[in-house]
Amino acid sequence: MDPLDPLRAAPDRAALLFDVDGTLAPIVRRPEDASVPEETRAELRRLAARYALVACVTGREEEVARRIVGVDGLEVVGEHGLGLDPEAAVWAERIHAFADAAECPAERKPLSIAFHWRGRPEAEPLVRRIGEQAEGEGFRVRRGRMVIDVLPPVAADKGTAVRHLLAARPAIDRALFAGDDTTDLDAFRGLRESVLETALCVAVATDESPPELRERADLAVEGTDALLALLRSL
Repeated sequence: MDPLDPLRAAPDRAALLFDVDGTLAPIVRRPEDASVPEETRAELRRLAARYALVACVTGREEEVARRIVGVDGLEVVGEHGLGLDPEAAVWAERIHAFADAAECPAERKPLSIAFHWRGRPEAEPLVRRIGEQAEGEGFRVRRGRMVIDVLPPVAADKGTAVRHLLAARPAIDRALFAGDDTTDLDAFRGLRESVLETALCVAVATDESPPELRERADLAVEGTDALLALLRSL
């Protein structure tokens, strides 16, 4: 059986959940230039009208993610779900003070920060040292595709965000999550921990993706263009 068949058979009881960068939007040299292609946006609009829920769960700040995706009517959970945990805000001032003191430019978000070295390979050793410093100061650190996220030490991640979205909609009994990086493994876990008849984890894999992504996925596609083909089949 095609693993997508349960979703196609009952779209009114199905959720489609996506990471943004590297999944819906191709990875670009400068993170601020990321954008979902218009062909993918057209499919997201079609799917939002057909399925019970189409949502994005991303490390980006929510409003930035909405701009990158460029499709109205989708639910967006930003910053790895930190906004769903009130304790995260307690750490915001310390997180931003850490960014101010760092020797490297940071992508500042309301509750977290990210240090990138894409297009600047010479900065990788410095960014990795900053990550170690952050751990030493009690922050949580997530390492991804040429990026290190510095987060509050709270029990919030893409997995808790996925569970939150699905728990709020008890009529949904089947769902898909697609992602390309380390933090999306948390989303895979959250999907499988939810009470569902069908939980389909999709790896949007490239040479930069962690090996665990393919290993833990139910289905793998090769990059954002292949994900677009999958969307067209739903």
